[in-house]
Amino acid sequence: MAYFLPYTLFTLYFTIFLTIFNKSIDGFSIKQSVQQKKVTQTVNAKHLHFYFHDILSGKNPTAVNIITPPDGLISSFGSTLMIDDALTEGQDSSSKVIGRAQGFYSVASQSDLAFLMVMTFSFVEGEYRGSSLSILGRNPVLNDVREMPVVGGTGKFRFARGYALAHTVWFDASTGDATVEYNVHVSG
Repeated sequence: MAYFLPYTLFTLYFTIFLTIFNKSIDGFSIKQSVQQKKVTQTVNAKHLHFYFHDILSGKNPTAVNIITPPDGLISSFGSTLMIDDALTEGQDSSSKVIGRAQGFYSVASQSDLAFLMVMTFSFVEGEYRGSSLSILGRNPVLNDVREMPVVGGTGKFRFARGYALAHTVWFDASTGDATVEYNVHVSG
């Protein structure tokens, strides 16, 4: 009899534990498969192509240095620029403006020229007017093509995930002005 009581209590507690545990596991499994199904159904891959015009020179720059490192060089570690750059359909800066790249970038590497990009592509024309995409990532600017993550969006890009490929098509070393081609691939 002394052996029977502990065994019965153990079995009772173990059964209660498994019941609670199994509901959590089943609930998680059901929730996970529903979420996977929703993700599979809502994947709408979109490809956007535009140009980014980063102007540091002239009377109306679109990028201004807000933090200058001790050595005073804009290309040195710690230099930070705030941007409100035009996004255009074509490579020429006078082509149709479809949005703005707003945010900042900082020289975030001590060993090479790599920026930390924190920006939002805010669209003002076309199918994506009123929508935006957020970029947050490393941009090793001396590479021919750089990949940065799309971490979210608004409007037609709500819950967006993807990546942006940047390729510098024009750069003026004397002013720092640049035109960068962007190919952005998003789903969500």
